[in-house]
Amino acid sequence: MSGSGTTAAPDPLQTAVWRLRSRGCWTDAAALLAPRAADPAAALQRAALLVEQCLYTERGWPEAEDALRAAEAVAQGDEERGAAACERGALAYASTLLGVRDRADEARSALGRAAALIPPEAPGRALLDFRRGLIAENLGDSPQAARAAYRRAHAGATAHDDPLLLSSTWRHLAGLALREGELAEARHGFAESLRIREELGYLVGTAPALAALADAEPEPESGRLLAEAARLFRLLDGVPTWLARRLNQVPPPRPATA
Repeated sequence: MSGSGTTAAPDPLQTAVWRLRSRGCWTDAAALLAPRAADPAAALQRAALLVEQCLYTERGWPEAEDALRAAEAVAQGDEERGAAACERGALAYASTLLGVRDRADEARSALGRAAALIPPEAPGRALLDFRRGLIAENLGDSPQAARAAYRRAHAGATAHDDPLLLSSTWRHLAGLALREGELAEARHGFAESLRIREELGYLVGTAPALAALADAEPEPESGRLLAEAARLFRLLDGVPTWLARRLNQVPPPRPATA
C-alpha cells in the first residue's frame, strides 16, 4: 500500500481511512472498509492496511492472511490480480525480514507474478518496483539491483503523484548512499523523506524518517532528531516495534524497514 488516502479526497470514507492509518490504527481503518468487502478495490485496500500493520507491529498475521485471501478471491482482471500478488509478496517479505517465518521464496514468487500482470506504465508498478528493491537489498544483499528498482519506483511515484511512496524511495535511496559514504546525498534524501511524511501527516512513519536522518547528521542535530523520534515512538505505544533498539527503548527490536 502506498499513497491511498494521502490527499484530501472527496470521499469521506477515504479521508477517515487515511486518518486512522496515519496514526497506526490499521485495524480500525480496515473495519471501515469491511462492509465493502465484495468490491475488489476495497478488499485490496483492506488487505494492504492489515499487511502494513504486520510490518509495523509484528502482529496481526492471521488477519492479514484472511484479508489477503478475500482480496485474491474477488480480484478481477490482470491489474487487480497483480496488485493482490504484490500484497502477498509484501506480507511474505515482512514475515521473513522480521523473523516470524522464512517466506523469501514465496515473496519473490508473488512479486514475480505481480510483475507479469501489472503493465509497466500502470500506477501499481511503482509500488511493485519498490518492494522488489526491498527484497534485493534486505534479502538478496544486492545494493545495485536494489538501487535500480528504487529508481524505477521513484520515477513511477513521481509520474503518478504518489507522495507517500516517494517518501519511501527517497529514504531507501538515501540509505544506499549512506552505505557508500555519500553523506550529502544521503542527508538530502532522508530530509526529503521526512519533509513529505510530515506534510502528509503520516505520523506512524515519521519516527523512522527522523531516525534515518539522524544517521546522516552530526551532533547535536543527530541527538535532537533521535529525541523527537523517541517522543513519537512513545506517543504511538512503541510502533514501529523494530525501531526500539535504535531509540534505546524496549521491547527488543526486529530488523528495520518501511
